[in-house]
Amino acid sequence: MPDVQPASVYDLAHDQEAESLATFAVLVDNEPGVLHRLVGLFAARGYNIESLTVAETDRNAHTSRVTIVTRGTPHVLAQIEAQLLKMVSTRHVQDVTRDPNGLERELALVKVRGSGPDRVEALRVSDIFRAKVIDTTHESFVFELTGAPSKIDSFVELMRPLGLVEVSRTGVLSIQRGVEVL
Repeated sequence: MPDVQPASVYDLAHDQEAESLATFAVLVDNEPGVLHRLVGLFAARGYNIESLTVAETDRNAHTSRVTIVTRGTPHVLAQIEAQLLKMVSTRHVQDVTRDPNGLERELALVKVRGSGPDRVEALRVSDIFRAKVIDTTHESFVFELTGAPSKIDSFVELMRPLGLVEVSRTGVLSIQRGVEVL
């Protein structure tokens, strides 16, 4: 049987390297178009952004911090980091996942419908995860939960059979332990 050509470059066979998540904290100039160029960099190369948060960090220095969570092989992640460093408006890039001093946190609002035993169980689970009840009705709760993305994933999965209705997540934020500054 003849070799079949892939339909697109995305179908090319690659060595079976394990993919992993990576969180990059990028300090950029706070100017129009920076986020567009950053997202365009990912889109042009076919990389997916799993989480994206952006906020101004220093008004006087005109800087913003962009936290990007993406997935790829070690080779792809190294390419992403190199491309981020090449952007003119980039001041610094930190791979938070490889930094032993890196911290990652996320905020989630989780709405759960329930009554009777499911309602009691939802409250019990929320207590274990230290989720705060920020709204309650006779038919539902809204929980606020802060923590590592994996903690929020676990909470959501436990709430699913108890009547999960809706989840809203902020995206990952990151910072480095200690006195060093990004």
